[in-house]
Amino acid sequence: MWNEKEMLHYLQINLKESRLKHSLSVSKTAVKLATIYGEDIEKARIAGLVHDCAKNKTDAELIKIVMDNEIEICDIELQNPSILHGLVGSLVAREVMSIRDVDILNAIHYHTTGRKNMSTLEKIIYIADYIEPLRVFDDIEALRSLTMIDLDAAVLKSFDNTIKYVITKNGSLHIDTIDARNYLLSKHGR
Repeated sequence: MWNEKEMLHYLQINLKESRLKHSLSVSKTAVKLATIYGEDIEKARIAGLVHDCAKNKTDAELIKIVMDNEIEICDIELQNPSILHGLVGSLVAREVMSIRDVDILNAIHYHTTGRKNMSTLEKIIYIADYIEPLRVFDDIEALRSLTMIDLDAAVLKSFDNTIKYVITKNGSLHIDTIDARNYLLSKHGR
């Protein structure tokens, strides 16, 4: 596996400066959350740093990489290929950076959509991406506070926010997000 300096160098070459700053901020937020929720700090640091490593690839590049790897994608991903940056990011992490830890790879893969029965690390990266200090949106402070006391409730709230946002934009919802939300609801008896 690449060391953190090599990963950072890759990101400096392949990401816009604002995206690099975001990735560094997600990594720091993920470490903070890993400390609170008893997750492996190094895994959180790496997954947070690398989560957007494919973010600046074009839609055509994302689709080509997925097709070259013979991965089936759904209509929602074909209509909105930017959703694929998590999946492609997990491929880059594995094939280029030699990251082999499945939990880190899954955290990168599902950081945009979530999925049913997410691991603690997956939830941490998902929500760290959502609430890191450079993000600004209505009620973010309430969500940040909730994240510090109840990870599942915060992830569920972020799913609700995302779903509402996508609906206001007349967009299609990814089935993984719906499944993730429904799973959390059923898990907590809501």
